[in-house]
Amino acid sequence: MRTRSWHAHVMTSFVGCTALVLAVTGTVGTAQAQSQGRDLGREVLGANDGWGSEGAGTTGGSAAAAEHVYTVTSWAEFQAALKAGGDAPKIIKVKGMIDAVSEGCEAFTTGGYDLQQYLKDYDPAVYGNDKVAMGPQEDARVASMANQNAQIKAFIPSNTTIVGVGKNSGILGGSLQIFGVSNVIMRNLTIEAPLDCFPKWDPTDDDNTGNWNSEYDTVVVYGTDHVWLDHNTFTDGRFPDSERPVYFGKVFQQHDGLTDIVRGSNYVTVSWNRYENHDKNMLIGNGDGLAAIDAGKLKVTMHHNRFDGILQRSPRVRFGQVDVYNNHYVVNKEQISDYYIFGVGISSQLHASDNSISLPAGASVGKALKKWNESPLTAKNNYVNGKLTDLIAVHNAEIPEETLQSGAGWTPTLRTKVDSPRAVPGIVGGRAGAGKVC
Repeated sequence: MRTRSWHAHVMTSFVGCTALVLAVTGTVGTAQAQSQGRDLGREVLGANDGWGSEGAGTTGGSAAAAEHVYTVTSWAEFQAALKAGGDAPKIIKVKGMIDAVSEGCEAFTTGGYDLQQYLKDYDPAVYGNDKVAMGPQEDARVASMANQNAQIKAFIPSNTTIVGVGKNSGILGGSLQIFGVSNVIMRNLTIEAPLDCFPKWDPTDDDNTGNWNSEYDTVVVYGTDHVWLDHNTFTDGRFPDSERPVYFGKVFQQHDGLTDIVRGSNYVTVSWNRYENHDKNMLIGNGDGLAAIDAGKLKVTMHHNRFDGILQRSPRVRFGQVDVYNNHYVVNKEQISDYYIFGVGISSQLHASDNSISLPAGASVGKALKKWNESPLTAKNNYVNGKLTDLIAVHNAEIPEETLQSGAGWTPTLRTKVDSPRAVPGIVGGRAGAGKVC
């Protein structure tokens, strides 16, 4: 494969790598010895490490033949490697930060789309709020969006492992689609959320006050089984929501979910990742009317992840038996009015235990839980600001109109080591995210 040079954007560096015994605590994989150290591409999810280890487990491309091991340094090479060899086991090593939008949003613009003209045409004072946006500028926006969609989406095949090389490798602005496949591993990647260049204004949204809506999840697991997401960093990076402009009184929303697991996906382990400064973190199930697809599935384990600067959906659950333990949630002061951590949706069976939550002064502890439907959950041995806290009891006392019932109706068994929640901030703070396993 021809190697192309890449001019790196400035990215935050990560400190050090842990020793093998630390990097895979609770996820002891089968590593192929290499003279230069571990080969992450040959490692698999360990036994009993969450729902991803169910049945035959998650092995990704660990069995790849030499001709199906690729090192890529550009988005074009990455896309080509994904397509090569079909569903035969493959390992893709991402070296450096590769950019899916290296030429900028202007490269996708077509049909005469112009944001300033779009704003003039659909200003509520002119267009109103009683019908969806229609007309030449909306048509041009849709055509421009189609160009971006075709460029930035990457479809991951079955039996694939994608790993970052070293401490600072990953993907900028790409949307990784784990769509209708099986057996995928992603590790040691810094992934900057894709920026929607052409958000849609819907005048009728939000009770006919209008809202901006964006496309593109960072990673979407859709109709897929056996996935392991480990030691990645998911971030808005250069484009934080706090710097998005406001038009028509609403934030110009350009990000969607960081890691959404939907449409009958099953047996997923999400471990030792960092989620940073993002609004919509993780949906598990994306529709109340999807029982025929989702019931009995959406089995996900989340452990030893750090959510820093979160606002909502960490996770927001429908239908699934979801085990959430030993995670650290950090809510910033500017988020205290809108935040929630655990979203309780239709037929969800959320088991949240042994987590640590850090809240600023004045934050409502009860808002850590958010109820959409009558679905009992288990929430035990969780600590808030270092103090053991009954999250359900506090929620019910503070928000009685959303009374929650205790008892998810199941007990997780696919766990390895469960750390003391008091120790979780230090453990996860030092070892979660990209660059901490190499």
